[in-house]
Amino acid sequence: MKKIALLALALITATGTFAQKGVEDGSRWGHGEDSIEVIRNITIYTEYYKTNSFKDAYDYGWKYVFQNAPWASVNTYNYGIKILRSLYNDAKAAKDEEKMSEYSEVLFQLYEQRIKYLDKLNSIATNKMTEGEIMGQYGHDYRSYNPRVSISKAYEILRKAVDLGKGKTQYYVLNDLMAVSAARYKNNKNNEEYRDALLQDYVDCANYIDEFIANEENEKVREAAIKTKEAIDNQFGTSGAADCESLQKIYGPKIEDNKDNAEYLDKVIKLMSMFQCNSSDAFFAASEYAYQLDRTAKTAKNLGTLYLKQRDDADKALEYYNQSIELDEDKANMADTYYAIAYIYLTKKDYDRCRSALQKCIANNANKGEAYILMAQLYAIKYKWSDDNALNRCAFYAAIDKLETAKKVDPSVAEKANSLIQEYKGQTENLIEDLFMLGYKAGDQIQIKGWINETTTIR
Repeated sequence: MKKIALLALALITATGTFAQKGVEDGSRWGHGEDSIEVIRNITIYTEYYKTNSFKDAYDYGWKYVFQNAPWASVNTYNYGIKILRSLYNDAKAAKDEEKMSEYSEVLFQLYEQRIKYLDKLNSIATNKMTEGEIMGQYGHDYRSYNPRVSISKAYEILRKAVDLGKGKTQYYVLNDLMAVSAARYKNNKNNEEYRDALLQDYVDCANYIDEFIANEENEKVREAAIKTKEAIDNQFGTSGAADCESLQKIYGPKIEDNKDNAEYLDKVIKLMSMFQCNSSDAFFAASEYAYQLDRTAKTAKNLGTLYLKQRDDADKALEYYNQSIELDEDKANMADTYYAIAYIYLTKKDYDRCRSALQKCIANNANKGEAYILMAQLYAIKYKWSDDNALNRCAFYAAIDKLETAKKVDPSVAEKANSLIQEYKGQTENLIEDLFMLGYKAGDQIQIKGWINETTTIR
């Protein structure tokens, strides 16, 4: 207050009798007597505000400053929000609709004026605000302190807030947008524009609240945001706007026209993934076109997995897996892809190609225990390589060798490897006696010929 009083004295000395309001000449305080009047009113309403005398603060000072010196003080807006919310609640408790309308209207003017003078206010503010933050508060209060909410107006404000704020948008603003968007659609279920908007709103809110939660350090705020995420999911889930059939009808006819629009394709893929519509024609078409626009090892591999799991199309999966390997430079990723290829060939009973893929898998990642296990299973499936049954059974020694290697390089597969070792040992019981008749004894090495072509030890 001392600083403001000194400022008032300086203004009197500097400006004499010339008077003009800040709202008229764009200055912070105005000039002459008007500038002194601004300082006087700031002093008066601030004292009332400190004692929670919000009605007196509103009537005796705040309203004058708000109307005549729009960027004299950031507190015009910070204090004004609390003043107007409180007055609105008092009017609501008294069931005074006229006053409710008055205070809500001024509150909304406050937000619009703060945006209008945002750059000037930020130039004097300690804590600067963005337009997105202000629009978020505006949208929240438009719904909360308003006797006559217009859904279309609320949506306009909140959608703009989210567009500006993205992942930094406050969690409750994201919830507000979903609530308004869902209500708008429920009231107009035949409006395809509202339906499409609701789908996009959900995609954005779901993504942005995840980003907000990931970056929020305050544990209480984070917990509140997590609960809000559940509310957002529930609002969309109960809106009746999305199921696989309806998503297919909405986006299926539009994919071809947007095949070169990466942003649109990404939106469709994300939305349909959220609702587990990964087997729909629209999802596959969007994924195919997205891959054509951005060919990477990852997108090729994802497509291969989709065709395998959702369409049971092994040939198409192999096509994309092979493309993924051609594009890949990461040996660990390539090993995983070769393993997936090997498994497909195993189901096709193409054992030579299965083994070849496993060898390439191990060449890229010698510590992939699952590859050795699958190789062992492959040997056990196709163990016959000669006309002699005893020699054929020696293939299980080679299978056990692979399982022992699997445990050594990758302890995480030890349980599965040990189980198979016990199973395969059963195939070698009393085998030593039969081999003795062929001139072999324990400890001798024997070459498993045929397609296996490996040397192992008799035991």
